[in-house]
Amino acid sequence: MSSQQLPGGGMSIYSGFTKLCKGLAVVLIGGHIVVQMLPSVVSYIALIPAKTIPFAWNLITAGYIEQTIYGLIISTIGLLFVGKLLEPIWGSREFLKFIFIVNFLTSVCVFVTAISLYYVTTQETYLYQPISGFQGVLSGFLVGIKQIIPDQELSLLKIKAKWLPSIALLVSVIVSFFTTDSVTYLPTLIFGTYIGWIYLRYWQRKSETKLKGDPSDEFAFSTFFPEFLRPVIDPVATIFERLLCGRSELIDESSGYTLGGTSLPSSDPIEASRRRERGARALEERLAAERLATPGRTEETQRDATENV
Repeated sequence: MSSQQLPGGGMSIYSGFTKLCKGLAVVLIGGHIVVQMLPSVVSYIALIPAKTIPFAWNLITAGYIEQTIYGLIISTIGLLFVGKLLEPIWGSREFLKFIFIVNFLTSVCVFVTAISLYYVTTQETYLYQPISGFQGVLSGFLVGIKQIIPDQELSLLKIKAKWLPSIALLVSVIVSFFTTDSVTYLPTLIFGTYIGWIYLRYWQRKSETKLKGDPSDEFAFSTFFPEFLRPVIDPVATIFERLLCGRSELIDESSGYTLGGTSLPSSDPIEASRRRERGARALEERLAAERLATPGRTEETQRDATENV
């Protein structure tokens, strides 16, 4: 008899990963192996603020280097499973662009923060602590899930997807009070979430409408906070919104849309709703396909076992 095989349904959840996500997972694994075999390499590819000049490339490489096995496991699993949802909706090019921009700008913000903290506290730890990891991009991915399927309830956690970024940050802040190395991950998580939101809110270009961003009220910055705090958050967020997009109010004469803070009510809000519908539909189709694959793979397994007896 042939060796016993697992039922196909048990493996369906582990299938369907995109080639791009698999390639990026190989990069993360390869980076972890390199720093384990050659620890001195960390000084050149991790973000060490005191060495960023002249080693400016660490603003890019740091995000793809996991120094611990736990970080590698979390980052690889998060990349594969979240990428399986986001990449088919955004497209491979846009997905890779999101990763690169969020990773780079998050590293820049972390670098500036570390330098500022050093001048305020005069503690050299902020200058020489190696910072690296994919957690900034992962937190940006959670913002993407919030945008695409905000009202999708997660059966395991019994919460809606729109609260994932907020809960992840809240848990990280709480954990930071009980750890001594919070500087290596907390700023990255915070800036990764914020840069991810800025990109999706103002910069992401939609090929079908040739418009940028998602100005819908459901994706406003205040939606990261409980409703009772939103009257306080909205005025502050409005100030930053004017700073970010005050000069980007361009009129697309061919379509009649106004971009920036004066967009027509019938343009971007409708597109945002369509994007969320596509996200929910893609998720439902993937789950349905996995359910349909279960009986077929089970029958095939039983048939193979019978033929090999």
